Amino acid sequence: MGGMALVTLGSKRVTKDFDFLIGEEAREQDAFIQVFYKHGFQLVSKVDQSGDVLRTIDTQKIASARLRIDKPQSAYFYNHTLALRIDLLFDFPIPAADVRRRSTSRKIQSYSFRIASREDLIEMKEAAVRDRKLSSDLQDLEFLRGE
Repeated sequence: MGGMALVTLGSKRVTKDFDFLIGEEAREQDAFIQVFYKHGFQLVSKVDQSGDVLRTIDTQKIASARLRIDKPQSAYFYNHTLALRIDLLFDFPIPAADVRRRSTSRKIQSYSFRIASREDLIEMKEAAVRDRKLSSDLQDLEFLRGE
């Protein structure tokens, strides 16, 4: 639902991470978090002003507890070896089930992904512009609106 979703629609923008919108209930599932840790990703506990990762939680059990207790709207997982960040948004700013119903399936290499509809991407980017006011979000909106 982030920059990579825009790339599948033809955007030339380069992105540093992958963004996924998932249901609120996923935060309660240890198996979900276990997948990240199995593949070398750790829950990010601190980022700087520019979004660079400063600290992660190296224990899956503590990460699971932190997500359940804090109930954040979003969480970030980072793989130090790959220097790759995955951002998860829990039913924010639109419920994941609603976005999924309007999404399309796209196969990339051997994996299938659900890509949010252009209308949902616009709504999510408008929310990002209001919250973050980043020039990249404004550029994404221009692309999505065909400006």
